Amino acid sequence: MGATLDMALVGCGAISRVHLPAIRAGAPRTRITVVVDVDRARAEAAAAECGARAFDSLEAALGAGGFDAVDLMLPHHLHEEVSVRCFAARKHVLLEKPLANDPAACERILEAARRAGTVFQVAENTQYWPEVLTARRLLEEGAIGDVITARANFVVPPMPEFYGGPSPWRFDVAAAGGGIALDTGSHWIRPLRMWLGEVEAVVGATARPWRAMQGESLVRALLRFRSGIVASLDGLLKSPPFVPEPMFRLTGQKGEITIERPGRVVLWTAEDPGGRQVGEEGGYGKSYPGQFADFEAAVLDGRPLAAGPEAAVGELRTALALYRSVATGRWEPVWD
Repeated sequence: MGATLDMALVGCGAISRVHLPAIRAGAPRTRITVVVDVDRARAEAAAAECGARAFDSLEAALGAGGFDAVDLMLPHHLHEEVSVRCFAARKHVLLEKPLANDPAACERILEAARRAGTVFQVAENTQYWPEVLTARRLLEEGAIGDVITARANFVVPPMPEFYGGPSPWRFDVAAAGGGIALDTGSHWIRPLRMWLGEVEAVVGATARPWRAMQGESLVRALLRFRSGIVASLDGLLKSPPFVPEPMFRLTGQKGEITIERPGRVVLWTAEDPGGRQVGEEGGYGKSYPGQFADFEAAVLDGRPLAAGPEAAVGELRTALALYRSVATGRWEPVWD
């Protein structure tokens, strides 16, 4: 591999507007040389911004060449088909989460990656979220003692760039694979898994207060980890206003850690009963540059990824276990 990584952006939707500045900020050795979108005008606009070539089909881009890696930013139901095609062309692949909409498709993608022998990363950016990493460090240092329980909480607005237009694919359960538990929920499940280990079983309920979305727009769930710790996951899609409350709360024998909006880690102990901010002010958006830095180093330097692509199966299986629990009214295993 050369001194630079030539990458194709595949899909110029809303998340591409997040990825582009993150690549510039976190991956200085990565060059965008190709842009692909079925909307030719959109592809050309992004290509002009990057100094890249524009294509309206992946087949044409693969035929023309000029890139070693792809950043796949597509509706969930297209992940398997497109990623397998890229692996067959021996490309390094960064695939937006979720890995796929069902575990069988996940395994087929992972097998295609193994056969290709190229770098494969699932873009779960919260693996690099500064506040999440600060909380993990505090746990490892024993700042709050043994963890008793935790809570992950998110309330998100139906942002027009993600949920707008006449027929947004996230409202279509066949394309999205589910609702907010499977999509946005993965960003809150991954940190819980980073801190507490693997999820063993899930019980919960869902509802559809945002009626335009076929999948759930409200989730209330309990997650039992293999360690025996039980955490809660609460999520809602609604229009503002929102009451400010922590995005995460970790309760231990000696204190608590909270991750507040917009991006503060606060440590609550007997020595600091009013709470003490730890580290600098962060923010969810700061997770993306680290994601691309990791991918770049894996390809160019052979450095192991912070989390392999198989880790993303856990978020999907957790969401699917929740969906089964809604149907059965029981705790449902994640891995059986």
